Amino acid sequence: MTAQRKITAGLFISLDGVVEAPDTWHFPYMNDEMEAAVGEMFAGADTLLLGRKTYESFAAAWPQRSGEMADGINGIRKLVASTTLTGTDWNNSSLVEGDVVTAVKDLKQQPGGTVNLTGSIGLTRTLLVAGLVDELRLLVQPIVLGTGLRLFPEGTAQVPLRLARSATFSTGVLDLTYQPA
Repeated sequence: MTAQRKITAGLFISLDGVVEAPDTWHFPYMNDEMEAAVGEMFAGADTLLLGRKTYESFAAAWPQRSGEMADGINGIRKLVASTTLTGTDWNNSSLVEGDVVTAVKDLKQQPGGTVNLTGSIGLTRTLLVAGLVDELRLLVQPIVLGTGLRLFPEGTAQVPLRLARSATFSTGVLDLTYQPA
C-alpha cells in the first residue's frame, strides 16, 4: 500500500485574521527568515494546488521571473480548482475536474509527494473543513488590518487543530504550523 500524499496549506495572515491581498501589507516583514520559510513550503512539494484567483495572480507574475524559487514554481505540477476557467496556459498546469473535495481525496491516494496549497482562501477553507489538510502553516504578520477577507469568518465550521511547530522571526512574524487535532 502506498503512503498517502500530504496536503500542506500556507498563508500570510494578519493578527486579526485577514488573509486577503497580502501583497499589499506583508512586504515590510519580508526578510531572510520569511524568505526561507516561504522557500521551504515550496521546496518540499511536487504539486501546487491553487484556486482560480491565486492561479491567475501567479500565472501573471512567475513566468517572467527567474531564480531558484521562480524556477521551482514555474516547473512544478500545478492543479487549479475553478468552476469558471475553461483552460490553463501556464507551464505544467491543469484544471481539477469535478468536485474539488472528491478530486483532492483522489489526489491524496495517488503516488507522489507533498501537495502545497498556497493562497486560495476559499479552497483552503473548504479543504480544512473537509479534513483534507494535513498541515496548516500560518505566517502571522504583526499588523491589524481591520477589514478584509478572513481565513475563518463567522459561521465557519469548527476545525480542531493542534500546534505542531512555532518560530518567531526578528520582524515579529510568527511562523505557526498546525495539524489536525
